[in-house]
Amino acid sequence: MVFYPPAWVPKLPFDPPDSITVGEFMRSEIYGRCPIAKSRNPFTCGITGKTYSATESHKRSDLIAKGLGKIMGWEPNADLPWDKVVGVFSYNTIDYLSVLHAVHRLSGIASPANVAYSADELEHQLKTSGAKALFTCLPVLDLALKAAKGAGIPEDKVFILELPYHAKKPPQSKTVDDLVELGRSLPTELEPLKWSKGQGARQPAFLCYSSGTSGLPKAVMISHRNVISNVMQYCLYESVGRKKFGVDTQVELGLLPFSHIYGLVVVAHSGTWRGDEVVVLPKFDLTEYLQAIERFKINSLIVVPPIVVRMLSSKDVCQKYDLSSVRLLYTGAAPTGKETVDELLRIYPTWHVSQGYGMTETATVVVSTSEDDIMQGTSGSLVPGVRAKVVDLEGKEITAYNTPGELLVQSPSVVLGYLNNEQATTEAFVWDEDGRWMKTGDEVIVVKSPQGNEHFAVVDRLKELIKVKGHQVAPAELEALLLSHPSVDDCAVIAVPDERDGEIPKAFVVTPPSLTSRKDEDIAADIIKYVRDNKAHYKWLKGGVEFIDVIPKSPSGKILRRLLRDRERESRRAKGAKL
Repeated sequence: MVFYPPAWVPKLPFDPPDSITVGEFMRSEIYGRCPIAKSRNPFTCGITGKTYSATESHKRSDLIAKGLGKIMGWEPNADLPWDKVVGVFSYNTIDYLSVLHAVHRLSGIASPANVAYSADELEHQLKTSGAKALFTCLPVLDLALKAAKGAGIPEDKVFILELPYHAKKPPQSKTVDDLVELGRSLPTELEPLKWSKGQGARQPAFLCYSSGTSGLPKAVMISHRNVISNVMQYCLYESVGRKKFGVDTQVELGLLPFSHIYGLVVVAHSGTWRGDEVVVLPKFDLTEYLQAIERFKINSLIVVPPIVVRMLSSKDVCQKYDLSSVRLLYTGAAPTGKETVDELLRIYPTWHVSQGYGMTETATVVVSTSEDDIMQGTSGSLVPGVRAKVVDLEGKEITAYNTPGELLVQSPSVVLGYLNNEQATTEAFVWDEDGRWMKTGDEVIVVKSPQGNEHFAVVDRLKELIKVKGHQVAPAELEALLLSHPSVDDCAVIAVPDERDGEIPKAFVVTPPSLTSRKDEDIAADIIKYVRDNKAHYKWLKGGVEFIDVIPKSPSGKILRRLLRDRERESRRAKGAKL
């Protein structure tokens, strides 16, 4: 049984364009963006209030492209896109999107990196993506320079995105403003891009790294048309609810990392394409978050569930601020429980609380909740242009409601595949008479809302990712590191619930017989430190280390994580802890 968007969802007005860059789509009114004259300033710093108009932002992007092209020796229509890959390792700034589009203006590829990465993790991304230059910011400059050196990127090819409170820079480093001024000084304009028909569908705009299900994060090749498609899909879907509630343009929160597909597409691109103002915060700080809502009268909070939990645990602090401007709170990256939503609505009864579902490999949203059809406990309905199937473990289609199975999707936003990883690409898709389907690895049920619309609820993750405060952690990546530790004979990592971060990793470890003389707590502390020294903070074993005689596995050697989760659940139940 193939599922389609509900009848109320508008159809895409035309096939998403396949021969232009994301940047051209974002600024050209012929494709349906909110007219520039009616648009709010696209990005405003939530700390200083610094802002640029849409026209100024577009101009800055063009000048950055000229300056970058001059320094790197790049021209728009010369060389391959793979010769012009640029890493971006920075907290959110009001120039972040301008830098990405400047790379595209040169027909290059941008590779945003998680600012929480360790130097080794960033070096891995820079090397595997083939990055020739790097944009970063002062708080992580030392780490960025170390990773860049390891990846063969010279220091004069590392550029600085400026953040509030970080005005000073090393004298040898060029900032984005320096590139703007260099671009302004050059007498000739960049020649127009000469793309062939369909190039925007074939050429990656972004290399975003996804944990997948095993090993180190893999580079997901996201084409220009993938991003363009999802901006059209998400904005058209949202337009129905916005129209009903009289919303033309609004002020949105720009807190989610623009390096993550959720923040990159849903906030940075979709928000500004429909003329909204995005109030940018570099990272989450409860006081700055609340101050920004009050100061800029933010209407839409696009967040992850741990931020909701933090608000609920800090009710007294939240009540000191005027949050009356908020109409919508939208969550993604992980499900938000009905109990959490109900508690939030008791405090803010006028808010609409919605959820969405997507992944890096679908760039981004395939299921979303309309403000006009909210059903708590689900992620909403299919957005325009998406088809879905639900299949059982044998791959047979499930046709009944309330019956769990793996979600498969088709969408113009489904990505090209994984860079230099044919096996992972092959495993991510399945073909049938209806074409190519993306295997999400998520177990869902389909239910009917009170209005009679089909809603999707995620009930489990077949692919076993751990979602820590919006970040994805592959258990196998941590397991590979642990197995290199002399105190670990075998191991398995699972997600355990955490009130602050949503989920955190916990390791089950089998130690070699030679360690019987050492205390368990000493070994555990040693293992925990080992992970802290080698991985980003969200991958740390905050759930602890538990020693076990044997890791449960199937006859084929696959770790039976469900048995470990059951063990953890029983242990927590016995202790009266949250399950």
